[in-house]
Amino acid sequence: MALSCPSTLPYRHHRKISTTTAKTTSISGISVKLSSPQTHSKLAHHSSLKQPPLSSIFIKHPEKPRPPRFITNSTIKSLFTGIVEEMGTIKQLGFDQDNSFTMKIQATTVLEDVHLGDSISVNGTCLTVTEFDTVSSEFSVGLSPETLRKTSLIELETGSLVNLERALSPSTRMGGHFVQGHVDGTGVIADMVPEGDSLWVKVKVSRELLKYIVPKGFIAVDGASLTVVDVFDEELSFNFMLVAYTQQNVVIPLKKVGQKVNLEVDILGKYVERLLSSGFVDSIKSS
Repeated sequence: MALSCPSTLPYRHHRKISTTTAKTTSISGISVKLSSPQTHSKLAHHSSLKQPPLSSIFIKHPEKPRPPRFITNSTIKSLFTGIVEEMGTIKQLGFDQDNSFTMKIQATTVLEDVHLGDSISVNGTCLTVTEFDTVSSEFSVGLSPETLRKTSLIELETGSLVNLERALSPSTRMGGHFVQGHVDGTGVIADMVPEGDSLWVKVKVSRELLKYIVPKGFIAVDGASLTVVDVFDEELSFNFMLVAYTQQNVVIPLKKVGQKVNLEVDILGKYVERLLSSGFVDSIKSS
C-alpha cells in the first residue's frame, strides 16, 4: 500500500515522518508512505487493524495443558486380610452351561455393599461376583477349569459351608496379613487333636510349598489368616492351633482328616526367593 506524502507538511516534519517510516520498514518489512489528508481520511476506517506483535511471529507459544489421561491397569488385583467375615452355604454348584462351572452361595454380610464384578474370597480363592440377589441373600461366582484343578473347591457339595471375605478397602482394618486370594496349592489334613478348648491341626503339603512355610510365619488356610507353629521337614507338614473363637467362625474344624484345604503362602517369601535367584544380593556385594 503506497500513500503519497502531504505537500503542505514542512520539510522538517516530512523528514521526521520518513525516519519513522523507514524504521517501521526495517522492522516489519512493509513500506508505508503517508498520503494526503484527503486520501488518508478515506482509509481511516482501517485504523483499527494492527500488525501482529513480533512475539506472536517469532516466539512459539506453549500448548495449552491437556487434561491428564487416567489409564486403568488391568493387572491390579484384589487383596484380602485373611479375617473371615462369615461362613456361607453352598446352595447350588455345577455346570450350568457347556464348560461353565457356577457356584451359588447364600450369605448376608458380604452382600451388604456388593456390586457386580466385586471380588469375594471363597475358602481363600478370589472369585468374581457374576450375579447377586439381596432379597434371597444369594450370589453367584464362576470357576475356571484351572481354579477347579488348583483348589479344593471341587470337593464342595450342596450344603457345604465356605469361608467368605470381601476384598480389602482403604478403610478396612488390617487384622490379618496380605492375602491375594491366589491359591498356591492344596494340603491334606493329617491330624486334628484338641487341647483344652483349642484345636491342633496338622497339614501335609508338597515339598515345593513347604519351603515357603516358616515357624511363626503367616499362612492362609482356606482363606483364614493363621500363624504357623511348627514345620516338620521330614514329614512334609506343618501345624497350627485354632482357638475357640476361630473354631466357631471358620470351616476348618468342620473338615475331617484326609480332606483338602486351600493354601496360600506368605508372598514375602516368594519375593525374597526371586531376589536371591536373580543375583540381586551378589550385585549389591560387588558394588
